[in-house]
Amino acid sequence: MASEEHKVLANIIKDVHAALRQSSLEIGAEEAWLMHCSDKNKLITYAESMHKLATTHWEENCVNSDSTAISRIKWSVDLCYAYFNEKLYLTYKKRELDIADKINVKLTTEEDFSNPLKLIDVGSCYNPFKIYDFDVLAIDLCPANPSVLECDFLNVLCGNSIIQTNNKIVQLSCSHFDIATFCFLLEYIPSSPLRIKACENAYTILKPGGLLIIITPDSKHIGANCKLMKNWRYTLACIGFSRIKYEKFKHMHCMAFRKCLSKDIAVRWATIHKESYMDFAVHIPQDFNRATDNTTTSTIVTASTEHFNELPFSDLD
Repeated sequence: MASEEHKVLANIIKDVHAALRQSSLEIGAEEAWLMHCSDKNKLITYAESMHKLATTHWEENCVNSDSTAISRIKWSVDLCYAYFNEKLYLTYKKRELDIADKINVKLTTEEDFSNPLKLIDVGSCYNPFKIYDFDVLAIDLCPANPSVLECDFLNVLCGNSIIQTNNKIVQLSCSHFDIATFCFLLEYIPSSPLRIKACENAYTILKPGGLLIIITPDSKHIGANCKLMKNWRYTLACIGFSRIKYEKFKHMHCMAFRKCLSKDIAVRWATIHKESYMDFAVHIPQDFNRATDNTTTSTIVTASTEHFNELPFSDLD
């Protein structure tokens, strides 16, 4: 059972998210985001709460149960080690080469990963990946410690190099990182277009064959929001990502997406597997449960767990 402090901290996080979404309804998501980013006192309170929630309460829960906390970091690290160190990426590369040949796409890019692997942790808060074997760039709107640099990932420039002014990142480098992590990030962002922008920015800064890891909270059963998650897969494919791993745990969805060597390969999958309810969007359940004119609407559809079974490689053909 959560302690009183745990509940207080969690409510601070939820209240900030709710206020940001409400502001987006009133003045538009982009304007609401800029106002949110300028409210330093609110950002500091949020960062302090998230830091304590993650390092104290989630860590304790992770030791005693199957909670989220550090397990989300371990899931990400284990996935990266298997993909890069055990060279699982070669399997996906071969598959993409076969598909490219079938659709007459000439691949001009090759995987060229760094050693150590370059990882950008977006919305990092306190830099939990720093204890692992990565070259980490941890960024956040409001860093919780000096190992994290200030950066608004939605509005950062992308160019030929990383530009840092004091403790702030003002430009990231294109095709530079092997891994990008969004751990409990997308549900913070108040609208689908801005979430898509974050994913497109990740695509820009990742190397071909690199990984985008997305972890998002959800305490409901696996079927409750399965169409949303399937739509995420479709949308990420339209951007140029192929989902290579998915797991639903008690409190979260964990997903890994590979930046395909050619965007056409991922788009082909999206075209083949598009279903009638799918569109180019990254929605979260809260998008459909907002009070409007004193009414609450919801378009969440319960579906069977088969929607979450990973498609075999042959389904990419």
